[in-house]
Amino acid sequence: MFSFRRFLVVMAVISLVSFGALAQSPDSSSSTPTQDQTPPQAPAAVPNQQGPVTVQARIKARREARRAQAIHDTYAHLYEVFVGAGYQRFTPGPTLQRTTMYSWDVAVTRYWSEKLGLTFEGRGNYGTAFVGLNSTSLTRPAISHYDVLVGPTYRFKMRPRYSIAGSVKGGVAMSNFAADTNGFGTAVLGLYPDGTTYALNASVIGEVNITPSFSLRLAPEYMATGFGSTLQNDFGATYGFVYRFGRQ
Repeated sequence: MFSFRRFLVVMAVISLVSFGALAQSPDSSSSTPTQDQTPPQAPAAVPNQQGPVTVQARIKARREARRAQAIHDTYAHLYEVFVGAGYQRFTPGPTLQRTTMYSWDVAVTRYWSEKLGLTFEGRGNYGTAFVGLNSTSLTRPAISHYDVLVGPTYRFKMRPRYSIAGSVKGGVAMSNFAADTNGFGTAVLGLYPDGTTYALNASVIGEVNITPSFSLRLAPEYMATGFGSTLQNDFGATYGFVYRFGRQ
């Protein structure tokens, strides 16, 4: 009996010691944190307000880079050749009415930059002068004159699809007014005499690009000549196609 009682006492002591150890273990203490042991909380996420702006700026930068490259590919050619036609309202004599002159036109431009070049141009102009009644049987003789011009061309607006430029040129004009007068000469018909004189030209050039090397052109212009030692102020236009080649 004494041994059984002693066994119960020992078991009771062991149980008390085990319960106390469990109460002081880390797992038990961390399950109910005190006020000083409150676990740190992650900071609240800040909305990324710069994300969309950065993406839009990146897209805009890529678009501008593509546009700049397209402009460079189109206008960085070294040479430009224009072949076309035109018309001009020309005064063939001091007392005669204006007549329409139709022309062919060829020009070559050498560019030193995407904007600035030097143009060499040649053209032939053909028309019929209305001279009215006179002592001959001629009332509508055919007339012509030829122009050789040179001057700067400057592009002041460049886009991938089109461009606008200005050109000012000077040179000489050579007339052939007496060829269809049947030997009567120009004076009796009221035409300016044949000769070589100055020519001044100013034009605004618009081009629509089909490819980087090929475009269509329309250029309203003013032409001044000095046939008969007088000043002719004529207006017209040229039109045709442009081919670009070579690299600056």
